[in-house]
Amino acid sequence: MTDAASRCQPESMTQTQTERSRTFSWTDPTEHAKLFAERSGLDVLRAMAAGDVPPPPIFQLIGGNRLQVEPGSVTVTLDPQEFHYNPIGTVHGGIISTLLDTAAACSVQSTLPAGVGYTSMDLNVKFLRPVTVDTGLVTCTGAVLQQGRRTALAEARLTDPAGRLLAHATSTCLLFPLPTR
Repeated sequence: MTDAASRCQPESMTQTQTERSRTFSWTDPTEHAKLFAERSGLDVLRAMAAGDVPPPPIFQLIGGNRLQVEPGSVTVTLDPQEFHYNPIGTVHGGIISTLLDTAAACSVQSTLPAGVGYTSMDLNVKFLRPVTVDTGLVTCTGAVLQQGRRTALAEARLTDPAGRLLAHATSTCLLFPLPTR
């Protein structure tokens, strides 16, 4: 084999990673849906923030820390962890997008009366800085920008502890009556 050919051959690799694991639990998500059919979005979200109602499964899955709710604005926080990482060692864009979508869409939900729900029609995300474990607690604040009878426009901003903007999103939500059971 020539020197050039031997340089093109893959080298033998040894994996030295230590396996890690994670366990989490969640409550029945249909119970959340029932609450929004009976109570305003603001009431249910405030009950979640106070710990009177468990958070939804997605919040448990990503390991969200805190929920703060005001009419038309929701803030969520997250301590970045290794299990949020993509293959290059930064928090995966899907986790960041989930935070942005949660803050924006829940901000819309905080304005809705009992029996009215929403679904995200789009989410336009701009990633501005990498997020890692070393970033520290990130804060994502959503706010309703405009709301009509059938749609609402919201934004969300993800910042680091120094207040630097890490990512930004806008989202359009479709508003609809929740099914009665």
